[in-house]
Amino acid sequence: MTDSPHKEDMKKLQKEQREKVKSKLIDRGILIVNTGDGKGKSTAAFGTAMRAVGHGYKVAVVQFIKGNWSTGEQKIFEKFDEITHVVSGDGFTWDTQDKSKDIESAESGWQKVEALIEECRGDNPKYHLIVLDELNIALSYGYLDVKKVVDVLRDKPENLNIMVTGRGAPEELISIADTVTEMKPIKHAFDNGIQAQRGIEY
Repeated sequence: MTDSPHKEDMKKLQKEQREKVKSKLIDRGILIVNTGDGKGKSTAAFGTAMRAVGHGYKVAVVQFIKGNWSTGEQKIFEKFDEITHVVSGDGFTWDTQDKSKDIESAESGWQKVEALIEECRGDNPKYHLIVLDELNIALSYGYLDVKKVVDVLRDKPENLNIMVTGRGAPEELISIADTVTEMKPIKHAFDNGIQAQRGIEY
């Protein structure tokens, strides 16, 4: 019996995909940037963190800007010994209204990031993935020096994966990243008067 056109198409696609996979020979950690004005940048990063934990890897998550308010991710991270969670921020900039304090918090957070990265050098790296949530915001507001941050990320250990989130990613960061995704808003419930939902937005 002759295969259906759909089956033939899928066989062809399968062969193409297997050939693509075979052609990718580089095995190293990557730098990922999630940016853009749409929802989902941090959400995708936290999902990636949980995926890594599912494979038995250790993950560090450093949150800039968002502050110490209670979030769903904070509650779930506490349940996993594999996740190191650091909050380095005093809340949204329109709430703090204190640039010098915001800069101090961002710099403190970045010092922790550098220490976490250093723990990944050598034969026994501590983390498989480090998530730098809302780092792009800290950079766009000038709380951290872009060149300094880019230099550190460019010099990361070869097998370490780093994921950076936040709108307004600087071009210098985008240029050194391996994977960049721009979240584009089509519709958002908040724009239609619907409150931010616990478990969805935070």
